[in-house]
Amino acid sequence: MNWHETKEGGEMDDHGEIVVGLDLGTTKVACIIGEVTEDGLDIIGIGSEPSKGLRKGVVINIDATVRSIRRAVEEAELMAGCEIGRVHAGIAGGHIKGFNSRGIVAVNGDEVRRPDLERVVDAARAVAMPSDRDIIHVVPQEYIVDDQDKIREPLGMTGVRLEANVHIVSASVTSRKNINKCANECALDVERIVLEQLASADAVLEEDEKELGVAVVDIGGGTTDIAIYSDGSLVHTAVLSLGGEHLTGDIAKGLRTPAKEAERIKQAHGSAMVENVDPDETIEVPSVGGRPPRVLSRQILAEIVEPRVEEIFAYVGREIINSGFKEKLAGGIVITGGTAALEHMPALAEDVLGMPVRRGVPRDVGGLVDVVRNPKYATGVGLVMHGARNPDELMMQPDRASFFDRVREFMADFL
Repeated sequence: MNWHETKEGGEMDDHGEIVVGLDLGTTKVACIIGEVTEDGLDIIGIGSEPSKGLRKGVVINIDATVRSIRRAVEEAELMAGCEIGRVHAGIAGGHIKGFNSRGIVAVNGDEVRRPDLERVVDAARAVAMPSDRDIIHVVPQEYIVDDQDKIREPLGMTGVRLEANVHIVSASVTSRKNINKCANECALDVERIVLEQLASADAVLEEDEKELGVAVVDIGGGTTDIAIYSDGSLVHTAVLSLGGEHLTGDIAKGLRTPAKEAERIKQAHGSAMVENVDPDETIEVPSVGGRPPRVLSRQILAEIVEPRVEEIFAYVGREIINSGFKEKLAGGIVITGGTAALEHMPALAEDVLGMPVRRGVPRDVGGLVDVVRNPKYATGVGLVMHGARNPDELMMQPDRASFFDRVREFMADFL
């Protein structure tokens, strides 16, 4: 990955370029501060606060979300020793939709130049879009110059016709605006909004895996987010409305314990496979209504967790089959997100999905490595990586309105 040298993502102080990722999750808000150095990217500040104002990745309470963001940012700033003003924020939720599209243009002149790339991407994203939805990403998959396909970098090539296959991600306008509003009320400007599973993929995937074909499954608190790569390109995205909070709810009901205690028990003692738990191992479970705590077999906890995790992976498997790319996943599955930290998750996923599975943690960063090498920080670190990417690369997120968008806006004034 290339890192650029000019200050883009935050305030300087005594640091180099500062880039900030803001992960707005259902169960936690995480603020990750990174510093771009000559050697790469160092994580210098981490703040995490329980999330009270989001449900299934969507803001449902502005004030509560603002409080969580403010506390997470203050904690990260204190650790990093700097103040921040701009962030790259993640977006998730069932409102996210992804699809593939193609654009075709004539090449101006004898060879392909950057304006040709911009025009062909604009042509690919000129699709009918409801007024309540925004395009947040246009990800080039491959270019075709005349009859030559599978081209990654067509600049300088000779041809008369240029085509582009792209993956388009759209989101609810309301959800995007609420994210911006929450950040603004914390005196933060949102530089980019990034789909969370794309950020997670940046943090946990190897380039070889993308080439072979791989699926990233980010199991968060409220949703499970999927991104599929084939031949090095993003080909499919999806969001499932199942996540770790469903496990917590099952544990709270099954063990008759408060939700807060159920979350603690899940993180400390949860296992995704009953057969791998020692039947003699016990856990203490707090009761409700002033009743004394109880001592139960840890296997009982696993018997509650395993069916729900199986259900999540069954839905993941169904989505992969429906995508049409299952046979192209030679690199298998990479699971990440806070829920992926549960013991024996990769093993159960392999049983359900029938392909190799590994747990993904952030890679290729320095600084607070021991802290961030945890699946729950994959999205936050990925947002920092995304923000630090060289600006000369063709951006995944359209920062300007396309010609077709401007025409639609012009015509709307007369309707």
